Amino acid sequence: MKTIKIILLYILVAFYLFMGSMHFINPNQYFAMMPSWLPSPTLLIYLSGVVEIALAVLLIPVKTRPYSAKIIIVMLLVFFFAIHIPQSIDYYQIDHPDFVASMIRLPVQFLFIAWAWLFTKKSS
Repeated sequence: MKTIKIILLYILVAFYLFMGSMHFINPNQYFAMMPSWLPSPTLLIYLSGVVEIALAVLLIPVKTRPYSAKIIIVMLLVFFFAIHIPQSIDYYQIDHPDFVASMIRLPVQFLFIAWAWLFTKKSS
């Protein structure tokens, strides 16, 4: 079980390193998700990329792992309520072709929350 948890940890680290890097490699994909009421979308996209990379790195040391995991959970919840749900509603209202994909993403957020939750304990 411990080996599986270590593998899951490093997959999670790799995922957040990759996703954070994508904010710099292809920032245009994030503009569609950015709510119109937020100021400075370019700055926020780059900033969120930095945060994702930092949280990935902070998952590695045992001492910072639980804090990083908890911040990831908070970030996922904020994105869920402030970005993903409103986007899905908008897509539904305008019959957007990505509506189904946006609906699939909603429960997937809870899988990522559960995954991060594995590392919230001090002994993780």
